[in-house]
Amino acid sequence: MSTQVEIEHTESWKLESQLMGYTYDIKISLPREEAPGNGFPVYYMLDGNSYFQLGRDVVKLQSRNAPKTFIAPAIVIGIGHHGTDEEVSKRRFYDFTPPAEQYVYPDRLKNADIGPHGGAEKFLFFLKLELMPLVYKKYKVDQQKQVLFGHSLSGLFVLWTLFTRADLFQYYLASSPSIWWNDHEIMTYADQFYNKGQTILTEERKLMITVGSEEASMVDDAKVLFSKLSEYALPNLRIEHYVAPDENHASVVPTIMSRAFRMLNR
Repeated sequence: MSTQVEIEHTESWKLESQLMGYTYDIKISLPREEAPGNGFPVYYMLDGNSYFQLGRDVVKLQSRNAPKTFIAPAIVIGIGHHGTDEEVSKRRFYDFTPPAEQYVYPDRLKNADIGPHGGAEKFLFFLKLELMPLVYKKYKVDQQKQVLFGHSLSGLFVLWTLFTRADLFQYYLASSPSIWWNDHEIMTYADQFYNKGQTILTEERKLMITVGSEEASMVDDAKVLFSKLSEYALPNLRIEHYVAPDENHASVVPTIMSRAFRMLNR
């Protein structure tokens, strides 16, 4: 005999986006405690189908000893796609890649059907204008303590969001970001961010870039971006960089998430 198991203090939505013409799978983990005066911090987990549960458990377990872990009780929100693996993959290429006049593809993608891409700006508006207002309406949220997490292509989106809309979140966690996309175009966004960063960063923002040591060229890409941002030395941008020993692209997220959440909150 089997019974269906429900995750405690967790809600599940089907959120139809008018901006995207797409319905997202939204999962929300809520703390047991009463919200503090300023509201709960919020962790927005991109690729929520894969990483929501892990993020939920990291926050739930470590918030039991917040003075040592630096992680307070928080709301964790997974933003996921639906369909077959191929359908999800194509949707990720659309949602998480910046718009561009033309695209340069690495050899492994030149003959691949990855679907349309360049929808990052529309997806960001979905977060800002559709999802986040609903979250603010339903829950007591500390709008000065909001985290955006993404891995791989969604890690690229995390970087792009910081470089173009730094005011939307306070903490940015880019795990193994796809810096290679469109011939490393994100580096140009980083330069543009530096040129205007002195004026737009009126309050502190934190960025953590992580990668597994076995991720080949992605290790070098992350190092180059970290070095570039460190040289810029923007006064209101704190940057961390961590290379997880012996981890590859598939294994790295469970290894880095606990550490990354702690570092972002210090």
